[in-house]
Amino acid sequence: MGDRARKKSEKRPLAKGGADTPSPKLNSFYSYQDTFLKYLSAARRLAPNTYDKSYRYDLNAFADFLQQHSIDDLDHIDRSTVREYISWCRRKGLASRSISRRISTLRSFFRFLLAENLISSDPTSMIEHPKLGRTLPKILTVGEVDALLAVSAKPDRENPLAARNHVMLHLLYATGLRVSELVKLPLVSFNRHSGNLRVFGKGNKERLVPIGEQARVLLEEYLDHVRPQLLRGRTSPALFITLQTKAMTRNRYWQILKKIAMQAGIQKDISPHALRHSFATHLLENGADLRSVQLMLGHSDISTTQLYTHVEQSRLKSIHKKFHPRG
Repeated sequence: MGDRARKKSEKRPLAKGGADTPSPKLNSFYSYQDTFLKYLSAARRLAPNTYDKSYRYDLNAFADFLQQHSIDDLDHIDRSTVREYISWCRRKGLASRSISRRISTLRSFFRFLLAENLISSDPTSMIEHPKLGRTLPKILTVGEVDALLAVSAKPDRENPLAARNHVMLHLLYATGLRVSELVKLPLVSFNRHSGNLRVFGKGNKERLVPIGEQARVLLEEYLDHVRPQLLRGRTSPALFITLQTKAMTRNRYWQILKKIAMQAGIQKDISPHALRHSFATHLLENGADLRSVQLMLGHSDISTTQLYTHVEQSRLKSIHKKFHPRG
């Protein structure tokens, strides 16, 4: 290698989040990482927010660990390396849930490398996830949801932004959509005849979600009268739009919801996902079967939906303790 080529190689930048000057072996690590991320994008059709902000972040953290421990060859990574990495994460104060996610990322990565015959063995095999305590989701009471909807309906309905915000809030609770799904809804997602929304969730999986009569009336009013005011003669493929005719962002909607919650006097630190949790919990409280709730939420595994039965059991225990004479 000539001097010019050597200098060019030495100055090769790391991927976002890495340390300063990687060895050639770690450059190959990043090369494999990019190949893996392209696979996630193409073969598994994961959203950029998932594979870039989660998988890339986790892999860069592992690369930082390798460099700090002078490990510059993928063939030198074994189970003891991964176990030491887990200990390293604990010393940095990472929660068990975050460590578990990093293990899952590494497991997917090394299994991909093994399937592509780029490594001879998987160093994450036999590595156990840390035990996670079951965290029950934050939910709103029916009264709190009513308060949110009442406040969002108060502003002048001639204001198209206020009217849009009210429809989005109502729809979020009426359908249990993820906020990322809500803001990405295209105009063609709503079927007026059936009253269903065609939603593409995680992994680009499609599902049809009924929206209920009240939400349907509000959505039709939005489409017929409010959205045209926002468009002002322009066009947009998005269902919920800004004054610039762009799709609403999840962060902007989070800000809107927090403002509405504050106006409603709700002290809980709520998020759009709390409405999704509330949707599922309230359905089960009123007799909906678990399988139907699973389909509406778009959960691939019913065990994820079963978490809401724990919420209901926890609520019943609380009621028993409060009102039973020997509770």
